[in-house]
Amino acid sequence: MNDDCDDSESVHCDDPELIDRAIDGDERAFARLVDCNQEMLFRSMLRLLGCPQDAEEAVQEAFVRAFTRIDSFDGNSKFSTWLYRIAFNAAISGHRKKKPSVSLDQHVDDYGWEVADGDAAGVADGLLREENIRLVHRALDELSDEHRAVLVLRELDDLAYKEIGDVLGLTPGTVRSRLSRARSELRHVVQAIQSCVALT
Repeated sequence: MNDDCDDSESVHCDDPELIDRAIDGDERAFARLVDCNQEMLFRSMLRLLGCPQDAEEAVQEAFVRAFTRIDSFDGNSKFSTWLYRIAFNAAISGHRKKKPSVSLDQHVDDYGWEVADGDAAGVADGLLREENIRLVHRALDELSDEHRAVLVLRELDDLAYKEIGDVLGLTPGTVRSRLSRARSELRHVVQAIQSCVALT
């Protein structure tokens, strides 16, 4: 007998049937959605917050909120995008961001601090090359929440403008303009860090 919630079965993170079951109150279906989306969401929150403990807290809160509000998911966006929005709201509007208590470099390999495939390598006039990844992530911590969020979603998580808009509650046009300002701010911060390093 086939069971879509069987642990041996590969499940797509936006599986409509699984989502419908979760909306109908199937806790096993929701648990599978959690398993499928948890790592992706954790990495994104870590990039945003810079601290594993804060990222884990934001992810856990996001899943709790998602479970209690699952019937409000209307299918107008991907389920994963809906989760992104809940998590980003928990992290940003809840003022959860803290300065990392450990070096950001420590988490590059452990938690996937890498540039996503696609056009991300062209960001900020080519600053996001492999040799500058750690420098850029250090600079990200100096940005405003709004600018860090849009950069993380676009350049590191590789979301489309519409998906970013769905997550942040913005129009695609606003996403583009905010991203432009964020790239400019990132460039200036990186240059300032480089200048400080050169003087030492």
